[in-house]
Order: sequence, then C-alpha cells, then structure tokens
Amino acid sequence: MTPAARVQASIEILDDILSGAPVEKALTGWARRSRFAGSKDRAAIRDHVFDALRRQRSYAALGGSDTGRGLMIGATRASGGDLAELFTGNRHAPMPVQETETARDFASEAEKYDIPEWLWPRFAASLNDALVPCAMSLQNRAPVHLRVNFHKTDPNDAIEALKSEGIVAHPVQICRTALKVTEGARRIAQSQAYARGLIELQDAASQAVVASLDLRPGMRVLDYCAGGGGKALALAAYEGVEVFAHDVNPGRMKDIPTRAERAGAKITTLNTAALSGLDPFDVVLVDAPCSGSGSWRRAPAGKWALTEERLRELTIIQARVLSDIAPLVRPGGLLAYATCSVLMDENGSIIADFLERHFGWRETYRKAWHVTHESDGFFTSHLTR
Repeated sequence: MTPAARVQASIEILDDILSGAPVEKALTGWARRSRFAGSKDRAAIRDHVFDALRRQRSYAALGGSDTGRGLMIGATRASGGDLAELFTGNRHAPMPVQETETARDFASEAEKYDIPEWLWPRFAASLNDALVPCAMSLQNRAPVHLRVNFHKTDPNDAIEALKSEGIVAHPVQICRTALKVTEGARRIAQSQAYARGLIELQDAASQAVVASLDLRPGMRVLDYCAGGGGKALALAAYEGVEVFAHDVNPGRMKDIPTRAERAGAKITTLNTAALSGLDPFDVVLVDAPCSGSGSWRRAPAGKWALTEERLRELTIIQARVLSDIAPLVRPGGLLAYATCSVLMDENGSIIADFLERHFGWRETYRKAWHVTHESDGFFTSHLTR
C-alpha cells in the first residue's frame, strides 16, 4: 500500500470508531476486509489510528472537523507532512483537501493538550506543576516495558537473550525488574525469551507497585483484582511467597495458569466464595477498577469515553472494594491499594475517605508515578492496622 492509501484506510477505520465501534473491532474488521494489506501496512495503519485517537481534539482543530478525514488532515499538518502528496484523490488516496478544511486556533488548553474539557480542572488539581508535561506525555505512544522473571534469569542475561533475537532493551531506573525495549518490540511475542518465561510484558510502574511491597518468604499474598494476572505473576516471582489470585469475573483469569506455567511460578486462582476459607492474608493487593487515565497512551479511546458520571461510579466502586477487602488482611498485615490513574479523585481522596471511616487503620506508604517518569501513571498506598 502507498502512504496515501494507508491514510485513506486510517480515515475509514477512524470513522468506524467515531461512530461507536470498539477500536480493536474496527481495526480487525478492516484487516479482514483488506486481505491485500501486508503486516507492515497493518502496523502503519494501526499507528496512524492510535496517534489520531491520542490527539483527537487537537487534530480535529488542525484538520477542520472531528471526523476520520479531519483527524488525518490534522495529523499530517501536525507532523509537517505534505497534504498535496497524500490527499490526491488518485486511486486509493483520499480526496484533495478543500479550502473549507482549514486549521483553527485551539479553543482552550484542554483542547491543545487533548484532554476532555470537563476533566481538565481535575487534571490540574491532581497534577499541579506536572499538568502540562503529563498531558503532553499522554499525546504520545507509551514505551514498551518488560518484566524480568527473577525465577529464571536476571536483567543482564535477559538483555543478552533478547539481543540475540534482534530485540534491544535497557534497564529502567524506577524498578530493578523492568526493561525498556528500544528496538524490535514487535518481535517480543514470538521470541524465545518470552516463550521460555524469561520476560513478561508489563509497564515499569506496574512492576514498581509490586516492588514497593515488603515481601518475605512464608507470606500469603492475595491479588484481589487479578484480571489477566500481571501483578500476580510479579508477586509469584518472590521466593517463598504463596500467591493467590482473585477476580469478581473468574473468566478474566483464564490465562493465569498458562502464564504461570511458562514463568515457572505457582499461583492459586480463587473465586469469591473461596476467599472466606483462606483469609486472613499477610498482604492483600487491590489494583482497583479505575479510569485508566495513567494508561491512556495505550488505550486512548478510554480518554474520550470517560464521563463525570462514570468517574463518580468508579470512585464508589473503589471505596466499596477497599472496605470489603479490609477484613481479609490479618492484624498487622498490609492492604495495598493501587490504580493506573493520575486523578486525585481515585487516589488520595479514596484513601482519605477510607481512613476517616475505618478506625485503627493508618497509611504507611504512598507513591505516585507520573507518565513523565517513562512509565504509565500509577498510584499506590499501603494501609495497616
């Protein structure tokens, strides 16, 4: 496919998404209808689509409309590309740009930095001086991070194993288990290093949340909202720690046994009914349902789908989950709350509310990782009684 044909394909996919189709469904649907497209074409189109979604408001302003065409015109202008070369109307290229499709000035900082207007004041209150740097980071692609599985290797050997397969990775300062991939990211899933369980894909701040726990041999640890098991696997990499994984939707944990076997780890998955027979735990980690605002580089559609009402619903869920699991922690044990959010509403405010309503509990540790720290935005708080 020509560069112009890739732009036209991106326009069609973006229009599908803007009409309400899930991002992956729109991309997959186009690929199935377009068997002529090679792997490089699909990768380039995917990059176009995700870049446009990350910068949807600013590209719409630069492109003259909030349509797939407007976003791709805006993207071309933002990158300094030649509109006349791409928008020719020839063969599979988009039609030439019209005089009416002009750029306009940004109406607000929120539009310039691609944050929903209603959310900008909350971002400002949550991030203070980091507001603009974090918003700008969310406009760009996230780094690819790996977690080194200390059960099987160490960072230096993992780096060498990856290098032999054309994947270049370097240590990440915020967590000793983390590597940042700078070349060959698309080879990871098919690599021997991955197949042998030497590494897992996991954001560095997500790893740092687990690393912040004082885990020791003999501890019984519960990952309460385990999902696909990324944090449970990171917990299980600690020698002598007994790890349990739970999710209110057990189907989300279906891949954990396979992932654990590959990693050489032992994880016991539990449904909700089984929890009461196994508590109390030394450590309960809850990566709570949240807005995902710290990971919007990876899932940019979530930025535009979030509403004030949904944010309120999430904070109610977060407060309830924290209260519900507190009894699962033994006296003197640790309740670790975490979100991949940068919003105070979902972080500090939830902890303050919990401490106000639960006598005898206190906070012993708090840490926030911003997206400017070469990672996703994450928050964690350690609570004990």
